[in-house]
Amino acid sequence: MKISDILKAHEVTVSFEVFPPKTDDKYAAVEEAARKIAALRPSFMSVTYGAGGGTSKNTAAIAADIQSSCGVPVLAHLTCVSSTKEHVASMIRVYRENGLENIMALRGDIPKDGRKIFDYDHASQLIYDIKSIDKNFCIGGACYPEGHVECERPSDDIRHLKEKVDAGCDFLTTQMFFDNNTLYNFLYRIREAGINVPVLPGIMPITNKSQVARSVALSGATIPQRFRMMVDRFGDNPATMKQAGIIYASEQIIDLISNGVSHIHVYSMNKPEIAAGIMQNLSDIIGG
Repeated sequence: MKISDILKAHEVTVSFEVFPPKTDDKYAAVEEAARKIAALRPSFMSVTYGAGGGTSKNTAAIAADIQSSCGVPVLAHLTCVSSTKEHVASMIRVYRENGLENIMALRGDIPKDGRKIFDYDHASQLIYDIKSIDKNFCIGGACYPEGHVECERPSDDIRHLKEKVDAGCDFLTTQMFFDNNTLYNFLYRIREAGINVPVLPGIMPITNKSQVARSVALSGATIPQRFRMMVDRFGDNPATMKQAGIIYASEQIIDLISNGVSHIHVYSMNKPEIAAGIMQNLSDIIGG
């Protein structure tokens, strides 16, 4: 089922992201974790692609297994910055042959040496190519409530986002954020710019202290004082930090849904117990 149809059909949706193993010997463990998350009956799941497309084989396999064995619609990621047009076309063919209807089209990380050695510079180019090859795919794109870390001016970031949508992006998923006011301000600005596709807030439950620095480095997300106090109070106790992190993420989601932002994507980091904790906290809200 297409994600765009799921969003239209349900007032509230909750989805989870998993990432494939980097090596084949870890495949069984990731497959088991993905199936446990799928057993929670999320609205859909997404499967990431890995830096430089290094996990593309396992992305397709995990995504196909979730959808065929567990009956949960899947959003398969596809990155382009380290890809040729031929490789992109082959991955689209693989996804189609596995019955996948949804692609999360991303630029991906620039190679560390900074050289451009492949065919793509921007996600908008990838989105255009996917739609040119097969118009039947539903395409998601990424957006950044606090601005892309490589973009100096917010106005430029929103202009690039409009280019993605104009190229054929059906919905957007945000980078992680920890202050909902950041998202509300972002939504106002992009609607003013004529970007009207659904936006799914990306929520990252921080369940151990070491995640904080990593998350900020990757996303540039602002850490609110309330969040800092939680980490300071519970960060040295793994059990209480996990519980506190799940509750914080759940409270973010409840506030979002209360304010009409009702399609939530959770970066569950292959942790079924985190996904289960959030689903339990939201059980009546989702059901209602």
